Amino acid sequence: MTTPTPLRHPEKAHRPENPSPRKPPWIRVKAPTSPAFGETKELVRRHKLHTVCEEAACPNIGECWAHRHVTVMILGDTCTRGCAFCNVRTGRPGPVNADEPVSLASAVAEMAMRHVVITSVDRDDLPDGGANQFVRSIQELRAKTPSTTIEVLTPDFRDKAGAIDAVIAAKPDVFNHNLETVPRLYPTIRPGARYFLSLRLLQRAKEIDPTIFTKSGLMVGLGEERGEVLQVMDDLRSADVDFLTIGQYLQPTPRHAAVARFVTPAEFEELATIARAKGFLMVAATPMTRSSYHADRDFAALRAARIGANT
Repeated sequence: MTTPTPLRHPEKAHRPENPSPRKPPWIRVKAPTSPAFGETKELVRRHKLHTVCEEAACPNIGECWAHRHVTVMILGDTCTRGCAFCNVRTGRPGPVNADEPVSLASAVAEMAMRHVVITSVDRDDLPDGGANQFVRSIQELRAKTPSTTIEVLTPDFRDKAGAIDAVIAAKPDVFNHNLETVPRLYPTIRPGARYFLSLRLLQRAKEIDPTIFTKSGLMVGLGEERGEVLQVMDDLRSADVDFLTIGQYLQPTPRHAAVARFVTPAEFEELATIARAKGFLMVAATPMTRSSYHADRDFAALRAARIGANT
C-alpha cells in the first residue's frame, strides 16, 4: 500500500500561528474514561476503521463513544483539500481500500448500532470523487445489519457527473452535506469549495428523492455576521433542507483559523428559535453541537416530526 504523503498544501503547512481567545466556562468536555469508550476504541482499531471523531479531534468523542456512537470516515485518512478549520490530514491519499465497506458493516453489526453516520475525506483525485465507496458502504450495511439506519455526510464530489445521483439511489436514510460557514468566508475558511455548489448538491439530493431527509451544518464564531447566518438559513430552506445543525467553531491547532468569538448559549437558543420559525423540521444549535452529535436520537425525532407535519 502506498503511504500517504502528508501536507501537500503549502498554505496549510506554513500557516502562521493564530491565537484564539480563552475558552469560556460553557466550552468544557469531560475526558473519556468509561469502559465503554475503551471497548469502542478497541473495536475501531480491530476493524481498521478511520473515524472523524479522532481525525478531526471532536470534543464530544468521550460521550459519543461511551454510547457506541461512531462517525466512520471512509476513503482513508488523508484529504485532498486544506480547509482552514479542519484537523484532518491533507496530502496525497493512498489507494481506495476495497475491503473497507465490509469492515465497516462488520463493525456496525458488532456494536449493534441503531444509526450510523458515514463521512469521508475529500477525494478530488478519484473520477467519481469517492461516491462509489459510499454506495458500496450503504449496500454492505443493508445486507449485514438491515435494521440500522444510515446517514451519509458527503463531500461535494467536485460536482463530478453522476456522483450525487449514485449516492441517493443507494437509499441512505439521511443525506448530509455541510455548508460549514457563510459565503463571504469561503475563500479563507473553505477555499477548495464553492458555496452555491454545496447548496445545489443539497437541492439536487431532494430533487432525486423527495422522501429523503436532508441535513446541513454551520459553524459560528469564525467572524460571520448575524444577518449572514440568517441568509444561509433562508438558502437552505429554499433547497428544502430538513435539518440544520449549528455549533461553535473550536480551533484544533494554533495554525488553523482562529476563533473570532465564542457565541453564548443564549445566542444559540435564539438561532434555533429563528431556524424553527423558518420551517426546518429539526434544529440542533448549542455550543457543542456537531454534525453527527446525537445523530441517532435526532434522526428519530426528525422522522417523528415529518410524520407529525403530514398528519
